[in-house]
Amino acid sequence: MASEQGTRLPFQEALKLVRLPPEPASQGSAQRFMSIRAAYLPGSDIVSPMPRVHKAAYGGHVYAQAGLAVCQAWRELEDQKGVKPASRFGLHTMHGYFTSIGLPDRPFVYSVTPTTAARSISTLSVTAYQPTTPSTNPQHDHFPPADAALPPGPTCFTAMCSLKLPEAHSGGLLIQEDSPQKRYASILGTRQPAEWPPAPPVDIDGIVDAVGADLVGNFPVVDMKKVGMTAWNEGKPVHERVELILYRLLKPLPAENANEHLLVHAFTVDRNGLLMAGNHIGFGWSLGKAASLSYSFVVHVNADEAVIRYGEDEWWVQEATFPCVGAGRGIVMSKIWSPEGLHVATEYQDGLIRTFEPREPREEKL
Repeated sequence: MASEQGTRLPFQEALKLVRLPPEPASQGSAQRFMSIRAAYLPGSDIVSPMPRVHKAAYGGHVYAQAGLAVCQAWRELEDQKGVKPASRFGLHTMHGYFTSIGLPDRPFVYSVTPTTAARSISTLSVTAYQPTTPSTNPQHDHFPPADAALPPGPTCFTAMCSLKLPEAHSGGLLIQEDSPQKRYASILGTRQPAEWPPAPPVDIDGIVDAVGADLVGNFPVVDMKKVGMTAWNEGKPVHERVELILYRLLKPLPAENANEHLLVHAFTVDRNGLLMAGNHIGFGWSLGKAASLSYSFVVHVNADEAVIRYGEDEWWVQEATFPCVGAGRGIVMSKIWSPEGLHVATEYQDGLIRTFEPREPREEKL
């Protein structure tokens, strides 16, 4: 069952921010922003009789939107200084930490603070919170500015970001491993990218088995396909297994602000990673909890090389691996590859992966 394309928002709408006045205590150093659209809720596009799987908003939303707040704040500083387009800084790294779940019925409020500034690299911190009550809009979407005055809840996300001046390759060198388009050509060549099944809304084996593998859902920003890697992974240890996800933009995104395109990548590759890890370690029918704790995103190129052209054949590749599981947690590492086979960025995520364990009955006290 496919969703209607019109219900799936593009990046510039799904992650749109409005500027808020600074808090009096910040003395103008912190810049504030608020989201205006509800974050995607994983599992909300699975129809009954399946139960609601998640109440937590998609973590990639707050991650990418926090990065967007940083980039918008930095762009305003560059505009004030009259920085020329060729000298604008591009997103370089982002290291984020999730300290409590986000809810889709209320906005995120972001506070961005510059921390260091140098000629070729600068850093900014960002924190996010949500109000303690749902939006004043009964629809719990299209959040009005009045929501910024609701009582604030605790910080739910924090990150440190770096932005860097673009540079040419030193000595003309660009060295990387062979692209997945080459290494997995025997698999990718068996069909056209659009012919692979959609990436599941909730990629847990038991749920996919119940609802089918053809459900597209309402995931915003990008169209995503999951390559069949079962035969490739057969018999391999978990740390050698690979999942390939193909993605392309749902709608055009202007190329003028390359940082937004980098944040599309960061938004996308957060999806289903810990769930796929759970499947590979045998929790696909008994997964109790999966939740991001930290997420690092490192860009290896100048920002303009990460721009996603819009088109039917403009498929990017997420190459996901699962190098470590232990202590109730798992690692997901994803390399992001352009359609031409350029290694653009790497995601490194640590999160909870726990099997369902029934609680033992408590002894009643006399």
